Amino acid sequence: MLVDSHCHLDFPELRADLNGVLSRMSDNGVSHALTISTTLETFPAVREVAHAHPNVWCSAGVHPDEQRDGREASLEELLAMGSDARVVAIGETGLDYYRLEGDLEWQRERFRTHIRAARKLRKPLVIHTRSSAEDTLRVMREEGAEEVGGVMHCFTETLEVAEGAMAMGFHISFSGIVTFKNAKDLKEVAKRLPMERMLVETDSPYLAPVPHRGKSNQPAFVKHVAEEVAALRGIAFDDVARATTENFFRLFRHARPA
Repeated sequence: MLVDSHCHLDFPELRADLNGVLSRMSDNGVSHALTISTTLETFPAVREVAHAHPNVWCSAGVHPDEQRDGREASLEELLAMGSDARVVAIGETGLDYYRLEGDLEWQRERFRTHIRAARKLRKPLVIHTRSSAEDTLRVMREEGAEEVGGVMHCFTETLEVAEGAMAMGFHISFSGIVTFKNAKDLKEVAKRLPMERMLVETDSPYLAPVPHRGKSNQPAFVKHVAEEVAALRGIAFDDVARATTENFFRLFRHARPA
């Protein structure tokens, strides 16, 4: 049994054939999934998917570089969104400096608001960081993110960044990127992390793993991520599947296996 700890089932590529996506997920031994919120506008659709399927949960939040909503989510709004019984995490949130320039204090304030909401709700965080690791860890420390923990999703940073996050009680999640031939440094991180802090994900419909690279991703493909981790560590696939599934339900304690 595997869990896809991060996907976007409300995105058009997956929503258009959701029953097929969920059927293929089951056929490939993926029993549960966490579908992730990225905007205020689309949160109702994310929540709808989670309410309609007992083996799917969702998060509540606004992606770090998302600006389509035209306004910032208030703490009160995030608390209302996150209080739904099918919401098991706050995010995805964090910092992403890759495409943005200028004063990004608004992004750091958004991140702080999400951490504060997570602490009030006692729900873990789903954190995205890109070209911003130092500031991401700093804001996490300043806002007491260790009180609720969470996951550094689609991890592509160094072992030192992973250790900094784990020191605050966070898990590290690997996506299809770990299967790419040129991801040599990331493969080394996957070899060295403690299994009790590891999750696997697709981030679908993006980042399809080998042998599906270049195609639209889907939760069924998370098995390839687990297979790569098992190969890198020289252990059985079943050991990775069991450990990452147990880690998921321990971290996302409001999720209950269907």
